Amino acid sequence: MCGSSTNTHKILGKRLNRSQGKNPEKKIGITTTVVKCSNCGLIYSNPQPIPFSINDHYGVPPENYWKEEYFTVSDNYFKGEVEKLNKLIDFKEGMKSLDVGAGIGKQMFVLTKLGFDAYGIEPSKPFYERAILKMGINPDKLKLGMIEEVEYPENYFDFISFGVVLEHLYNPSDSIIKALKWLKPNGIIHIEVPSSNWLIVKIINLFYKLKLTDYVGNISPMHVPYHLYEFNLKSFQEHSKTHGYDLASHEYYVSKTFMPKIADFFLVPYMKKTNKGMLLCVWLRKR
Repeated sequence: MCGSSTNTHKILGKRLNRSQGKNPEKKIGITTTVVKCSNCGLIYSNPQPIPFSINDHYGVPPENYWKEEYFTVSDNYFKGEVEKLNKLIDFKEGMKSLDVGAGIGKQMFVLTKLGFDAYGIEPSKPFYERAILKMGINPDKLKLGMIEEVEYPENYFDFISFGVVLEHLYNPSDSIIKALKWLKPNGIIHIEVPSSNWLIVKIINLFYKLKLTDYVGNISPMHVPYHLYEFNLKSFQEHSKTHGYDLASHEYYVSKTFMPKIADFFLVPYMKKTNKGMLLCVWLRKR
């Protein structure tokens, strides 16, 4: 993201290619080294897992992830993001949007109802098919493939979204640069990614360290569907300096701790106060 030499990056520990639990050292599997950029805070695995095909990452049918209710769209779906977007752009009927990693097309469905001319990219054939068959997405507006494989005209979209997608891509920098070419000047890119400052992972890493192991909890999951990166706000700040955009806004999303409930009482407010939530959301404006 910042272009710094990997020779200067810090090794955090190793990560197992399965759920690690309290005693990862007692489990059998494949590990990879987890590294942190000393300049921008980007965390990544080195080497990274390489699938035989894209379906090794995303070929699982949606029903294996979610119940039937997932194929309904609630009134609150993407509502907060739309409210934020309306503060950042002067919306006009027919503005073009692109959802990178559209899944079954929920965001496209919502934005179409709101007056956008909504498009999407989806790499998984099962998700792509269900977006068309179950959600009624126009097949002319949804492309099957990776962002690296598809093309759109330059300066075509007013809004592009990467919702929990960028951490799955092998080259997030190139993906952002490509999206910027498709985006109109003053257009907005919305990105949600795992934060490298999430407090719970820091606690997990301390726990492992006290157990005298060199495992870390970063880059979870390192199994299907793989995460390859965790991002810091500075990752985007540094990237923006040479790639023609500004950070219009950012925020951190705080979830439950996934620890005993008493921990939520203390740690959730602390994470909100200190910007140590699980997800980082950034809004980029093309210059």
